[in-house]
Amino acid sequence: MTGLERAGSVQGARGQQDRTVLRLRVAHKQFLSRDVVGVTLASTGPRLPAWTAGAHVTLMLPSGLERQYSLCGPVDDAFAWRIAVLREPDSRGGSSYVHDELEVGDVLEVRAPRNNFPLANARRYVFVAGGIGITPFIPMLAEADRAGAEWDLHYGARDAASFSFADVLREYGTHRVHLVAQDCEGVLDLDAILGALAPGTQVYCCGPEGLLQAVEQRASGWPPDMLHLERFAPVGLGDDVADKPITVHLKTSGVRVEVEPAESILDAMVRHRIDAPSSCREGTCGTCETRVLSGTPDHRDSVLTPAEQAAGDYMMICVSRALGPEIELDA
Repeated sequence: MTGLERAGSVQGARGQQDRTVLRLRVAHKQFLSRDVVGVTLASTGPRLPAWTAGAHVTLMLPSGLERQYSLCGPVDDAFAWRIAVLREPDSRGGSSYVHDELEVGDVLEVRAPRNNFPLANARRYVFVAGGIGITPFIPMLAEADRAGAEWDLHYGARDAASFSFADVLREYGTHRVHLVAQDCEGVLDLDAILGALAPGTQVYCCGPEGLLQAVEQRASGWPPDMLHLERFAPVGLGDDVADKPITVHLKTSGVRVEVEPAESILDAMVRHRIDAPSSCREGTCGTCETRVLSGTPDHRDSVLTPAEQAAGDYMMICVSRALGPEIELDA
């Protein structure tokens, strides 16, 4: 997720997120690679909310679009946040606006950071990035370095002109940073990268869906919570999924909502004029995360870990449904 003026708290436990909206000024804009532009968003006064490596912010664009982008600057900079935006060939208005219309001096509304991709404590890490998927790893590498952990980064891109942050990465040394240009060296050798990992190694991957799926296939049989993924797009459900109507009990609102097969829980709530935070509507950003009081969620998001989905304590109401006919939510 790398699709983006008072102090606040960093996200704590599930459901305890800072929903502050900030007004930040574009202080700097420059190309980081052929198709990626870096943007620095600065506070006009007070310190910015704290954040941790792996966090993203949501840009609220003038058109009404909301886009999430990973923070890729120093975590200790209390007055500026940095993001990197890939120009999408089939942009729906987000990346094209940032690339073509956003200018230094413009002011944007930005939702406070949220972290669905935190860095776990470990002695050794393997980071696998593809294309714009490098962005969340920039602060992660710095954090791992400060902690004295061992790590390797394997970063694949189409060609040499497509590597973002190349100068920053090379400072870590070629013994730890491996830049693989597909036009010269082919794709990342995942069998070699993931074939013989030391016990306790944590593997982080971010990039296009094909890379994520290839890593997931090689991770089958690994210990739980060894693999950490961040997706830019929702996971497909397949053509054989046939939804049935469900009833959602909203305890706080005191309302029973009937959700039709062709709509989401979030859409049904909006239809009943019940306010619910949301952004991506694809199950990738975590903004609509809601606590489950009873019932079993049918998880379809890309935010919760397998363990969190199995626990069933929270769900993303923009995409997920219920496995039974009814479910009760804290909303």
